[in-house]
Amino acid sequence: MNAANVKAEGWLRGQVALITGGGSGLGLALVERFLQEGCRVGVLERSQPKVAALNERFGADVVAVQGDVRSQEDNARAVSATLERFGSLDTFIGNAAIWDHASGLMDLTPEQLDRGFDELFPINVKGYLLGAQAAARALIESEGSIIFTLSNSSFYPGGGGPLYTASKHATVGLIRQLAYELAPKVRVNGVGPCGMASDLRGPAALGQEDRRIMDSRSPEAIASILPLQFFPEPADFTGPYVMLASRANNRVLSGVMINADAGLGIRGIRHVAGGLHL
Repeated sequence: MNAANVKAEGWLRGQVALITGGGSGLGLALVERFLQEGCRVGVLERSQPKVAALNERFGADVVAVQGDVRSQEDNARAVSATLERFGSLDTFIGNAAIWDHASGLMDLTPEQLDRGFDELFPINVKGYLLGAQAAARALIESEGSIIFTLSNSSFYPGGGGPLYTASKHATVGLIRQLAYELAPKVRVNGVGPCGMASDLRGPAALGQEDRRIMDSRSPEAIASILPLQFFPEPADFTGPYVMLASRANNRVLSGVMINADAGLGIRGIRHVAGGLHL
């Protein structure tokens, strides 16, 4: 089947999505997959070079806006640009996030903990909330959906430090609350991927702004802890998002978290804590 046929017959034919952090990693994989499924896509992305690359590569089917998810104004601009280009909005995907590189409670100074929290939570939690609010009226009108990117750290410990794990648990609460508030017009769900190769970085407050998630772990190490015993690519996680965004394939799921973790939830993250050295 050629690309034109895939687009004509896709699960999201005629729909419009807005994705935050769509310039690389999982976000870019979602842009690519949603386009393949017949969707047109708006993107809110912090990196101007990534914004330029998206607009150049995908042309009229994508409108990419440079901005920060922590900004109410930037979220509103992204929604407005998407509506102006495409006329409607069917799905908002909150995806932009940062990771704490598993910095433990006792690894951080009080000052780092304070500053790290004030940087990580506004991106990982407030960014989702601001984006959802900016998109809500258009989604109510279209009877669309919201999808938040979760993590294996949304369900159990050991996939990050307390800052990241707490932020991803908080997102579970956002999904449940917004699913409750926005029913019956808008479905609100989440997808929790496990480790993958991406541009996910850490907080500048911890000196991790240039440190990528794969700088501290190898594909082999990730595959070894997954029951399915392979190292996923970002594209491997896009299917659940397509299903949740599809009106034909999802009329009944709201407030649901799909744990897309290559089987990790069968047993949780296995490692032996080294104990405290105070």
